[in-house]
Amino acid sequence: MNASWYAIDVSQLVGIVVTTIGIYAVLLVLIRVNGLRSLTKMSSVDFASTVAIGSLIATVILADRPSLLQGAVGLVALFAMQGGFAALRRRVNTSRVENDPVLLMDGGRILEDNLAATRVTRDDLYAKLREANVLNLDQVRAVVLETTGDVSVLHGPADQFDPDLLASVRRDAAILPFRRR
Repeated sequence: MNASWYAIDVSQLVGIVVTTIGIYAVLLVLIRVNGLRSLTKMSSVDFASTVAIGSLIATVILADRPSLLQGAVGLVALFAMQGGFAALRRRVNTSRVENDPVLLMDGGRILEDNLAATRVTRDDLYAKLREANVLNLDQVRAVVLETTGDVSVLHGPADQFDPDLLASVRRDAAILPFRRR
């Protein structure tokens, strides 16, 4: 076994600590400037940005290249792109870039075609229903696969359900782009 696999010298240790502090400070400033939405998962673009930010930070901390300054510039660019896309979302329809939320259950009825189109299994669906403390399928008003990949379970009394909550949700996954058959 090669000893370098688990060894570290003092200069590497100092480098890791300094770059960790530096990139963390840059991250905190960017989050403060960009606002609370910076690391949310409200859309697939937000999720991709968060993954890219994490990857960039890990690379800067643990590798000699990119440098701390290069990593900081990369973070600024990612935050700028995310902010620009968020601004664009407020002005134009970005459905060509983002996923649409998809209805998986309509009331207590499981939409098998939508499960198949989104590659969600019945077992996955049941797990999400259990997480939401659903005791009976009749309690379910809707289950939505959100744009981020999260599953929202709406349940409770039928007379308290506002159908406007589903206004932007696709009911027919057959019209999803790039659907595999």
